[in-house]
Amino acid sequence: MTAISRFQKIFFDWYREVPATSLAFYRILFGALMLFSTSRFLLNGWVYDFYIAPKFHFSYLGFGWIPYPNATVLYFIFSMMLVACVGIILGFFYRIAALTFFVLFTYVELLDKTTYLNHYYFVSLIALLMVFLPANRFFSLDAYYGFVPTQKTVPNWTIAVLKFQMGVVYVFAGIAKLEPDWLLHAQPLKYWLHTSHHWPLFGDLLKQDWVAYFFSWFGCLYDLLIVFFLLNVKTRNVAYVFVIIFHLTTWLLFPIGVFPWVMMAGTTIFLSVNFHEQVLNFLRVPGLRVPGLRLRSATGFKENVEKIEISATNNRTNHSHGRSKIINYLLAIYIAIQILVPFRYLLYPGNLFWTEQGFRFSWRVMLMEKTGYAEFYIVDPKTKAEWNVETENHLTRTQEKMMSTQPDMILQYAHHLHDIYQDTTIYLGDKSFTFNEPEVHAEIYVTLNGRPSQLYVAKNHNLAVLENNLSHRFWLEDFKE
Repeated sequence: MTAISRFQKIFFDWYREVPATSLAFYRILFGALMLFSTSRFLLNGWVYDFYIAPKFHFSYLGFGWIPYPNATVLYFIFSMMLVACVGIILGFFYRIAALTFFVLFTYVELLDKTTYLNHYYFVSLIALLMVFLPANRFFSLDAYYGFVPTQKTVPNWTIAVLKFQMGVVYVFAGIAKLEPDWLLHAQPLKYWLHTSHHWPLFGDLLKQDWVAYFFSWFGCLYDLLIVFFLLNVKTRNVAYVFVIIFHLTTWLLFPIGVFPWVMMAGTTIFLSVNFHEQVLNFLRVPGLRVPGLRLRSATGFKENVEKIEISATNNRTNHSHGRSKIINYLLAIYIAIQILVPFRYLLYPGNLFWTEQGFRFSWRVMLMEKTGYAEFYIVDPKTKAEWNVETENHLTRTQEKMMSTQPDMILQYAHHLHDIYQDTTIYLGDKSFTFNEPEVHAEIYVTLNGRPSQLYVAKNHNLAVLENNLSHRFWLEDFKE
């Protein structure tokens, strides 16, 4: 087979028509999970704790211009997210609902990077993809009321891009585990499992070092290989059982929120169309006939609908024009970004976990236990008199914990202190000092993955004059193994 013929085969398989059942199923499951997650944020009071209570917010680089809403607007945003989730589930004004959810969810996540989690980033990516996927052409109120034509098949790329995104999460999480701390020292799993000894029956077992090594190596192999087993029809069902067991175990042992549920839900895109069809038939509301629901009778598909093949000739006729070219370009750009971004850490020297340059958005899941102790000082540049800052007066406990180990947040906080104490008068004993362009110094110690605490930021740096950008963080102390 020549290179050209291989390309043609891939191209036509990319646009091969497949049943729309899987896309409709995924739409409902994604919307339901987001409805649960958003409701959980509201019911647990996290909207107030994470976004209203803090006096200062750590913005992402390049997004400091985003306006910060007041409490009323924030609760309205979360309410609109709930409405959007319902719209996604029902496929009712779907495009508007999907776009609304993506914009609002991503906006909230950009408000403060203290709350950054890998699965929040994953949700934003899936929400973005859902805006462009025809997930409302089947088993939706949009199709039922004729807002969009019923479409019993969709191009294969609409399913494949979701599989690709799941594959990126797993494979890059596996690649990230190919490092000494995880494989040779079983860290940070050893530390976390030792703190889980309260579990009845299994508590003593979790304190055994060999258990931590088993979990580390199994987790690495699982992340690297599970997607390939899910793609294989013969191993798919068994692989999904492992998905459930693996993520339920992590959910029970570690406080990582809804991440395991996000992964279990996301990997259902690999399951057979027959399974998706059975679920949709079960969900069918009595008396509501959604056009095209019964795939086997309504569309003439064979029992194993996954083996449907549409001739390459028809695909060439339908997809060889401008629209397919635009789709190809957009998908190529999206795929390239998803592959390249996790490797950007290679542009920087030093230990990635120490400098954290290239750490976010790279699917490094549960790879680091990092704690810090930070003292900040405001220094008068003329007299060198210094004022010890009480950080609890400026940051919440969660913000202080995250800031003390993340260099970009340390700089942001230092700049914030400079702005606060500019032209501020401080009384030290019987003397008073009015700070004009005050210096901000910090002495920070950090422990990484069970190592002894070591100096992270020395007190000799004036952090207020350092720029928070993508350049190498020379002001961090060297990491000592």
